[in-house]
Amino acid sequence: MEDLISFVQNEFVEKKEFPEFSAGDTITVYYEIREGEKVRTQFFRGVVIQVRGTGVTKTFTIRKMSGTVGVERIFPINMPALQKVEINKKGKVRRSRIYYFRGLTGKKARIKEIRK
Repeated sequence: MEDLISFVQNEFVEKKEFPEFSAGDTITVYYEIREGEKVRTQFFRGVVIQVRGTGVTKTFTIRKMSGTVGVERIFPINMPALQKVEINKKGKVRRSRIYYFRGLTGKKARIKEIRK
């Protein structure tokens, strides 16, 4: 059964090419918003909290601060509305899921940047 599911996913599901990113990176995600007949592009810029899953079921969670409120959004990598992903900064963190980042404020919430 698993072979059949993986065959269907490989053959029929459209794969999108995005750059490699991991937890701690600051990225910008551009996606389409449909409002009735209108379609517009909106972006969401924040720090990647986690990358979960593999292949077609891969998702990533981004956290940003909107004023004083933290906003998180989960994006499936194969979402049809997803247009592009830009990497703004590569961050150096020691874990693959940085949930502890939610509780940090001020200078403690900074992530060290990896320079190329």
